[in-house]
Order: sequence, then C-alpha cells, then structure tokens
Amino acid sequence: MLPKIKRIQKEVFQLARKSDRTPHMQRALARTGLSPGGVILETAQPTRAAKRRRILYWSLVALTAALVISLQPVFAADTIWTKFSDVMKDIYGKLLGISTIIAVTAATVALLVRLISRNQRAVDEATSWLKRIVITWVILNSLGFCIAYLEPFISGGQYTP
Repeated sequence: MLPKIKRIQKEVFQLARKSDRTPHMQRALARTGLSPGGVILETAQPTRAAKRRRILYWSLVALTAALVISLQPVFAADTIWTKFSDVMKDIYGKLLGISTIIAVTAATVALLVRLISRNQRAVDEATSWLKRIVITWVILNSLGFCIAYLEPFISGGQYTP
C-alpha cells in the first residue's frame, strides 16, 4: 500500500509542475510569493487594507489609553492644579527658610568686613553687597504676598479683574 501512495504523490507533483508553467499560474504564484515547486520565495507583504486595519487598531488602543489616563484625575479628590499649588507652596516655604539663613550669613560677613576693614574700597564693596542682600531678601519675601493677593483673581484659570 505504501508504494501506491508514493506513486500517487509523484503523479500529483508532476501535474502540479506542468500547471505551474501556465501564465495564469505564474502570476498567481508571483502574488503568493511561492516558487513553482511550492517553496516560499519571500514573505508576502500586507495589503493596504491590512495596514489600515492595523493603524486603526493601534489608534483605538492609543485613544483608549489616553481616555483612561485622562479620566483618572476626574475621580480623584484633588486636581492637578491643587497638587501643583500645594507643591509650589511647599517649595516656596523651604526656599524662604533657606534664603533667610543665607541672607543672614552673608549679611553678617558683609557687616564684619565693613567694621573690621581699614581699606575704604573693601568697606564700599561690603556696603553695596549688604544693600543687594537686603533687597533680594525683601523681594523673595514679598513674592509670597503678591501671589497670595493675586491668587483669588486668577483662580480656576479665569481672570476676573
């Protein structure tokens, strides 16, 4: 029985090879990427419709991910702006504390140079540094007052004069 199956297979392959020589079969094989013996010559490229479906699929995946990410703050108690405001208040408070310590230290050095130095040029420079330190410290401290005063006018992203 086994030799009979092999003989039938051999006849089928011979018929297939004869039919591969027709122009119609050659075009069909060229479209599929197969050689006349049935061996794959190259991988078939996806069609335009397949590319469009793939682009549509990934666009929907990206849209769904964006919606999930953007809806998360809606269900949270705090918005991004309240968190931002809390973070900025915390940073400003720490900056104010550090700037006060640095201003006092630099002012102390400038006053010591002014009191101890016998060189008039060093005394003048220490005085100008002392003025700069005081002005900078006052500006940093007044920023908090300005923001606290302006915040009700611009709250919610709406400017109301």
